[in-house]
Amino acid sequence: MNPTYLSPARTVVLAACGLALAVPAAADRGIAYVSNQKGNVATISLETFELGAEIDVGGGSPRGIGVTADGRLLVVAARDSGDLAVVDRASGRVVRRIAIGKNPEFVRVRGSKAFVSFEPASESGPPPKPGSPEAEALRRQREADKAEPARIAVVDLAVGRKTAEIVGGMETEGIEFSADGRAIVVTNEADENLSVHDIASGKLLQKIDTKPYGHRPRGIKLAPDGRHYVVTLEHSNKLIVLDAKFKVVKIVATGDTPYGTAFSRDGARLYVALAKGKALQVFDGRSYERLAEYPLGDRCWHFTFTPDDSHVLAACGRSNEVVVIDAEGRLVKRLADQKMPWGVVTYPKSVGSLDAP
Repeated sequence: MNPTYLSPARTVVLAACGLALAVPAAADRGIAYVSNQKGNVATISLETFELGAEIDVGGGSPRGIGVTADGRLLVVAARDSGDLAVVDRASGRVVRRIAIGKNPEFVRVRGSKAFVSFEPASESGPPPKPGSPEAEALRRQREADKAEPARIAVVDLAVGRKTAEIVGGMETEGIEFSADGRAIVVTNEADENLSVHDIASGKLLQKIDTKPYGHRPRGIKLAPDGRHYVVTLEHSNKLIVLDAKFKVVKIVATGDTPYGTAFSRDGARLYVALAKGKALQVFDGRSYERLAEYPLGDRCWHFTFTPDDSHVLAACGRSNEVVVIDAEGRLVKRLADQKMPWGVVTYPKSVGSLDAP
């Protein structure tokens, strides 16, 4: 039996041709896709905010997720099988599996390519606290073992294969691109730095040490005008603002355990998801003054706006829910009984911590 069949409970069936669609029937405003680490990919109608069919991508532990600009393909990183599931979005069926490497996690889709972080030296369980004896012991062990740094797989979705690898750092996490699209910028959690690489050659162009400002860089976003990057420092409750040449120009206090971040479409606002703070914080996108804080759920790492910018959906892994709020922070719905949601994207593509239009 093909393991990529949809869960039947909410599948819309076209009797005339026998196709099972991986989208809710009401799809006027688009669809959200949520990767569940302990389950499948959930679909949510952005017309009704009701759950639709689940997509079984196989492989085990789906995390990073993205969608192509034309909406034809959904791509999902499967941790257990170490590959990328490529899903035909219209049918909800996996049409290809592309080998990536050990522990694939973060996914960004840009043009016809997917960029996927993976970790040859991955350790199970949460990372030790920065500066702790456990963290120092792990660092020494990695040095003694000559542990391989993480890599970013470059996948050509047009031909369906991995075409290159870019060497990152230890525990490469967030992925962003330069304004001209020629460079990739990644956060390296365990190395506590950012690294900038030429996409065409994979050459390392620059490293930026983040230890003077805080610990565990994770989320990263480029402002819509291309003039600044924002990086969240998860274990220091801060974010840093860097100019286009990667000079740190501002340090901003956040709530507890910041991770996913995104600018509004016009750059006027910056949004930061707080994992332990259980909230979405709002900052002025130019002065970085804190403006508001909206309650969410527990360990909401990633979020997205709807394509019309009227609502936000947050994937909350520890409270096992997707929380929907309106643009003013008012609670609209809690979609419970999820299985450790990790990431969320929409089609049509929208602004969010994992994607950009």
